[in-house]
Amino acid sequence: MALDAPRSAPRPGQPGDVTLGALFLAFVEIALSSFGGALAWARRVLVERRGWLGPREFGEMLGLCQALPGPNVVNLSIFLGTRYHGLAGAAVAFGGFILVPMVVVLLPLALLYSYGGHLELVRSALHGVASAAAGLLLATGLKMAWPYRREPWALGVGALAFCGVGLLHWPLLAVVAVLAPLSIGLAWRRGT
Repeated sequence: MALDAPRSAPRPGQPGDVTLGALFLAFVEIALSSFGGALAWARRVLVERRGWLGPREFGEMLGLCQALPGPNVVNLSIFLGTRYHGLAGAAVAFGGFILVPMVVVLLPLALLYSYGGHLELVRSALHGVASAAAGLLLATGLKMAWPYRREPWALGVGALAFCGVGLLHWPLLAVVAVLAPLSIGLAWRRGT
């Protein structure tokens, strides 16, 4: 056996490996770890820690989730839960992401904000958290682009989407309506 043999990537979880309890706890972890941006934690938990999705698969699934109405990570929880345990898995993953944080985090924060939201200290703290969330989102975007580093056409489509939505402030649906068929056609033509 060669010493420099490439290491194999972690294999995504099989249905028997991913229990309903594991789905629930994974999405509770994602929800409780993220304040203002769950995407970075979702990638860390689902790709890096648990290996339920590969890096490229996460990006592809997230792309589909972004094209659908609703919060991206909520859609992701429903898709992943459905993949492993059908309707029960979707309900458990969604519940883990929404229910526990709503009780544990949202209620107390709403009460605190209603009593102290006008204070400069509270506003400064929220501004700092928003900045950290923006940094996490940028880091996650770079991690998601990494698997496509050898595919300039994919990076080009991503750059066009960023320019259209992020810089030019065009409507997301219009950008997706133009770029999705283009991207699908390019991927099909290249056989990826």
